[in-house]
Amino acid sequence: MTSPQTTPTAQTAQSDWWRQAVVYQIYPRSFADANGDGVGDLPGIISRVPYLVALGIDAVWLSPFYPSALADGGYDVDDYRNVDPRLGTLDDFDQLIEALHAEGIKLIVDIVPNHTSNRHEWFVEALEAAKGEPARERYIFRDGPDGSDQPPSDWDSVFGGSAWAKTDDGQWYLHMFAAEQPDLNWQHPEVRADFLETLKFWSDRGVDGFRVDVAHALVKDLSEPFPSKATLPRQSESNGKHPLWDQDGVHEIYRDWRNLLNTYDPPKSAVAEAFVPAARRARYASADGLGQAFNFDLLQADFEYDKFRKVIEENLALAEENGSSSTWVFSNHDVVRHATRYGLPKNPKGGWQDGKDWLLSNGTEPTVDVALGLRRARAATLLMLALPGSAYLYQGEELGLQEVGELPAANLQDPAYFRSKGAEKGRDGCRVPIPWTVDGLSFGFGPGGSHLLQPKWFGAYSVQAQEGDQESTLSLYRKALAVRRGLRTGNSLTWVDGTEWVLHFTRDGGWQSITNFGAAPVELPDAAVVLSSGPLEGDKLPSDTTAWLI
Repeated sequence: MTSPQTTPTAQTAQSDWWRQAVVYQIYPRSFADANGDGVGDLPGIISRVPYLVALGIDAVWLSPFYPSALADGGYDVDDYRNVDPRLGTLDDFDQLIEALHAEGIKLIVDIVPNHTSNRHEWFVEALEAAKGEPARERYIFRDGPDGSDQPPSDWDSVFGGSAWAKTDDGQWYLHMFAAEQPDLNWQHPEVRADFLETLKFWSDRGVDGFRVDVAHALVKDLSEPFPSKATLPRQSESNGKHPLWDQDGVHEIYRDWRNLLNTYDPPKSAVAEAFVPAARRARYASADGLGQAFNFDLLQADFEYDKFRKVIEENLALAEENGSSSTWVFSNHDVVRHATRYGLPKNPKGGWQDGKDWLLSNGTEPTVDVALGLRRARAATLLMLALPGSAYLYQGEELGLQEVGELPAANLQDPAYFRSKGAEKGRDGCRVPIPWTVDGLSFGFGPGGSHLLQPKWFGAYSVQAQEGDQESTLSLYRKALAVRRGLRTGNSLTWVDGTEWVLHFTRDGGWQSITNFGAAPVELPDAAVVLSSGPLEGDKLPSDTTAWLI
């Protein structure tokens, strides 16, 4: 008789765990510090595994923990098969996997394939080599036009300034991000082979999946003459025609990755960070590609009925077409926390409210409506957790944590701030170490201070302050994840249309989710309320509130 562990149904569930998973992103330098040096580390994360278990997540996504000079928060990688000694050791990493797996929690790690750091052994070797030598071919080196002292093109890096940096011998190398992050040449067979070895290295240690950073940037069309930046197509409308982003050739790389990941039982998962038009995202999420791709559309939508409805409909349709599952996210290590964004007025310049102008004012202009932002954030999260697909949470959002807008310039670390010469404040405000206790030198982050300054108001948001409060945001997340685990089913939903400001849908088994985007309370259906993001008004659902019914 076949055991339950080997039945086809159990095997499928084991292989497809990522389709409906709740994944919790940990930015390791800002989660928990075990040794008191002000920087979070792997032993600190291990000490907080009971917290993750109580939260009720399915997986952890671990942002880069590799050796790094931190020119870009760890996304400048010196060595892809090791741990930054400030964060721990490979033994610590193995202990973390063991601790998570013992509790049934999967581990996804960040992989950064577009660029290395400038301290990587390949790049050190490239700089020591003469022009034209093979060591330089793993990167993208070019001479200035017609032997001039100008960069090969006028392209800008994502972080501001030229996308080219000059070497001592007069050549230039391409870096689409910081100068300390030279782009790799993915046409080079050694680059392709080495990353397959890296994927195998971590997979063999027990990693369950990979989050692929800037997955759409690896393959580039560098045929000359280079077009000027004024003639480059818009990335969001390029349809594979942009020379630097979303080239079709990138999918050959991911087919090779998928072939390797499928040799494991169960196959390793992967999710692409690919800022591409929705229709182009499907190829990254295909079964012969990475399998899943981030959908940032909800993150980039203001808290409005029409925008949420359109995003949900479009992304569920795309997921059905490509046989994947959608991903949903509101906050991560690159954006202003959604509890703050939702408390700001609409962007007067048009587009979504990203909070960047507010950051430039050091969090003073305009004033954040903290209560409104938190109420909407709670409602949005409960709605998200009711949707088919996987949900990605960012550390601290379960505390209702606000963005730290008041960081002084002297404490900033993000290269976006320095390369833009202050035109952007950067992403440090969402990377401030999270508070665990109501007081203490670093609010329980560790026995010492913290590498980014924590504001005095952090203590009120701490885990300790919320633990015993059944109405706290932490309690809401814990209840929601526990209920979701019991109700989670199927890959579809059915809309229930009524009014133009109420987002109402049902899932298999009679589960209903209702969000009121309007100004006035609305009547609830005749069903049992399982959970709500805020207090109800009798049998009515107030504004900016979500309820689950069954």
